[in-house]
Amino acid sequence: MLDPTLIRNQLDAVRTGLATRGDGFGGDLDRLVALDAERRAILPALETARHARKDVGERIARARRSGEAVDELVKAGQAHAAAIKEQETKLEAVEAERGSWALKLPNLPHTSVPVGRSDKDNVEVRRHGAPTGFEFEPRPHWEIGPALGILDFERAARLAGARFAVLTGAGARLARALINFMLDLHTGEHGYTEVEPPFLASSDALTGTGNLPKFEDDLFKIAGHWDLYLIPTAEVPLCNLHRGEILDERALPAKYVAYTPCFRSEAGSYGKDVRGLIRQHQFDKVELVAYATPDTSWDVHEALTRHAEEVLKRLGLPYRTMLLCTGDMGFAASKTYDLEVWLPSYETFREISSCSNTEAFQARRAGIRFRHDGRGKPEHVHTLNGSGVAVGRALVAILENYQQRDGTVIIPEVLRPYMQGLEVIEPGGK
Repeated sequence: MLDPTLIRNQLDAVRTGLATRGDGFGGDLDRLVALDAERRAILPALETARHARKDVGERIARARRSGEAVDELVKAGQAHAAAIKEQETKLEAVEAERGSWALKLPNLPHTSVPVGRSDKDNVEVRRHGAPTGFEFEPRPHWEIGPALGILDFERAARLAGARFAVLTGAGARLARALINFMLDLHTGEHGYTEVEPPFLASSDALTGTGNLPKFEDDLFKIAGHWDLYLIPTAEVPLCNLHRGEILDERALPAKYVAYTPCFRSEAGSYGKDVRGLIRQHQFDKVELVAYATPDTSWDVHEALTRHAEEVLKRLGLPYRTMLLCTGDMGFAASKTYDLEVWLPSYETFREISSCSNTEAFQARRAGIRFRHDGRGKPEHVHTLNGSGVAVGRALVAILENYQQRDGTVIIPEVLRPYMQGLEVIEPGGK
């Protein structure tokens, strides 16, 4: 959520920033500004009525002590009470509508974010490794996995429908190895605290991260009376871990990592990546989240991105780091780096991690603040998040980049201790 004071005092700058996102938020902003003006117009009338009622109450008390008649004063007090009720009702309605419109506005892009309309305007920051070359015609993972007997889409479809997969044998072990490797790396070397959160989240938690109300169609809601959704990412529980709290600056940055399954309906993406594991309704991910002060969050953002990159480096996967333009960033992000891994089946780089600084956007929605040195007036923290990394896409990248002419797949050396020493996945891999 944007700072209401910022909107009030720097409206033109806010309007300009939102315009770079290219989604036509001007009307939403105009309505929010009008409601804010309406709210500020109600407040003086309300305060006047409250002061008048208080004054009448004091006059009634004095009159009763002196034995004077109070009938007319009581009537005046009742009139003031009615006026207060009327103004409070108006204020409540305006505040509710104002709050709903405020939730529709995305975050403002940081000044270092390039202005653009689509992924074609993103900027490559750095690259690691060269695209994998083959002396044979490489196959896509949706052929490699079934041929090895470790990936089954047909049985998954019978279980749950399209966009699900079953991993078996060495495939399931490879996914588990990736999860454990990433968790060990981020906790052991990068200083994150591991968390096992609930895989369900309330509407309040999803509103806090910006998933609601805008992206409700992308969520799986629990049926019945439950106010719960399957989480689309561990960002939701981790960024709400300190919901409503005031943190001590001396405990920041606070860094958390979690493995969770993630669930997304992929509304609006039908027809895209229909084959394979790239776009599934259920997938695994290791997520990184940090809470930082405003003056340190940009350094934390760079570090978090490097931590995600380290996963790909140690797996020996070619990748590039892209700075997203204003029109391609997520709703809550102020600045985002995408890590894109090379996939031979697509003959291009595909996103495997997205690392964002949301500044105070999520913290303002979730009520997360901190005090400098544990004292003074609290202010909102900055929250940061990044995939560290998506397990399914890492598995895809390994199958495609490490495939051999004979149909086998070499396991990256860093994962072999997690695979009981297995070095090669062969057909019938168990």
